[in-house]
Amino acid sequence: MADKDPEPLRLLAQDEEDLAVLSAHMQDAVVRMGDMVFLPKQGRFALVASRFDWLAAEGKRMERRHAGMHFDNVLKVSRLGLDPKRPDIMLNFLGVLFEETHAPAGFVTLTFSGGGSIRLEVECIEAQMRDLGTRWKTRRKPGHAASDALPATDHSEQV
Repeated sequence: MADKDPEPLRLLAQDEEDLAVLSAHMQDAVVRMGDMVFLPKQGRFALVASRFDWLAAEGKRMERRHAGMHFDNVLKVSRLGLDPKRPDIMLNFLGVLFEETHAPAGFVTLTFSGGGSIRLEVECIEAQMRDLGTRWKTRRKPGHAASDALPATDHSEQV
């Protein structure tokens, strides 16, 4: 009997603790630069990625699944070390950090290997992540180079 495809993961983040859980599930997702968008009129930043399923890996299954993630109440987006003129470039998602400025507002930073990052100025933390479609097998478990570090915090280039 074949393994049944587990229920799609759906996460909601409304504080730093929730954001850490969302970040852990998205770690090592592969994101195409062109699959990220800021919708200023809606105050939303969204992306679609191929996330590595770390829970499946604990059971010795190497799988990926498409996932959508979005942040609401976004006032401004800036980037560091990422070229929007190269929409086909593939990025490895490392994680999400939050820096509070005036509660509940602050900066949400999406970090990528190689030092690139996107910083969202938000009124408050309000994010969602949801699996899309079926999962597929992959041969490789993601690893990290020693050079994969959190990027500098100067996000002077606005989107």
